[in-house]
Amino acid sequence: MKSGFFRKFVYYATLVMITLSGFAQMPIFKRYYIADIPGLGWLAKFYVTHQIHYITAVILIAFSFYMLTGYILKRSAGVRLTAVAKLKIFSIAGLIATGGILAYKNLPGVYMGHGLISILDIVHLGFCMLLLMTGFYSLVAKKKWVKQTTRY
Repeated sequence: MKSGFFRKFVYYATLVMITLSGFAQMPIFKRYYIADIPGLGWLAKFYVTHQIHYITAVILIAFSFYMLTGYILKRSAGVRLTAVAKLKIFSIAGLIATGGILAYKNLPGVYMGHGLISILDIVHLGFCMLLLMTGFYSLVAKKKWVKQTTRY
């Protein structure tokens, strides 16, 4: 098995689970009876989806740092990021930043105003949608994360 396949599998599986659990924390799966489909009842359980979201967020953060380290090590070999990759990295960094703030507000003794929480939720969802749209575009257009540049 190639390591590229494993990296893609981890990345896509993490994105699917983090997106699914993130949207499941909003009551849309229960409201539209998707959670009534056999096997999908867990989507209506807030604390289950909340824990899955946190676990997959940790995996996404660790994977992001793993890939960043690999990129830094390969950069001297002429590997450069594409524009699509830069947009994905921007959205992932935004998700990590806003998600970190949203997780911090859940700690005991931390208070944030309702307006700030609403703005953070919308910005977090915006970064999620940006990543999903960029990912869909890169799949359809077959855009890669990196390009090899030649050195003279």
